[in-house]
Amino acid sequence: MSSRKSLPPLLLAYTVPFVAFMLFLAVEQGIASLGAESGQWWLATPKYWVFPLQTLVCGGLLLYYWRHYQFGPLAPGWIGVLGGLLILAVWVAPQAFLGFSPRQTGGFDPYALGTEGAVPALMIAARFARLVIVVPLVEEIFWRGFLMRYLIKEDFQKVPFGAYSHLSFFGVAGLFMLVHSQADWPAAFLSGIIFNAIAVKTKSLFACVTAHAVANLGLGLYIMTTRQWGFW
Repeated sequence: MSSRKSLPPLLLAYTVPFVAFMLFLAVEQGIASLGAESGQWWLATPKYWVFPLQTLVCGGLLLYYWRHYQFGPLAPGWIGVLGGLLILAVWVAPQAFLGFSPRQTGGFDPYALGTEGAVPALMIAARFARLVIVVPLVEEIFWRGFLMRYLIKEDFQKVPFGAYSHLSFFGVAGLFMLVHSQADWPAAFLSGIIFNAIAVKTKSLFACVTAHAVANLGLGLYIMTTRQWGFW
């Protein structure tokens, strides 16, 4: 009887945190749908406990697999900073500059469970940890570190980071768009193009993570300033 082959550790390292991240999103949506009329906040709005748990679990997975990641040269980090600012502008331009309606409904309101004391502070801290640390690492490791290379060659570790093909470049940008809400598709697609361009230009996963972190930090500060919780 032949034994079943296990998945290579490198493949797991680049995909498992993202898969776990997406599973948490599905669980949150499922609980919210089933518990909408329950009258219990933890069932009707599970994002306030599912997302912090998601942050802890995915952060733990990143630490577990950390030795497998190669972030490339650090010098192009400044390109990541500039790219992140450009991506931030893409996301906030409709409301900030073009007169679109503010996105003040829905999303993650850190004051929903209380406006004073430790609860809102903990909600804000958890949200920024997710937004600025976990999301940039999980997504860039998967999208640029894995999938852009995998779409060029199945044995992705033999493909240099930042290698280009039409399929990998535009395919990843399109898929990156689709995992966002429909209202965010234009900004998400343009962001995917910019992230991919940074990868191709710099050959540095570090630059891509930096761009994502800068964009998300700026967006988080914009959200807190304008209270447009619908952005997140």
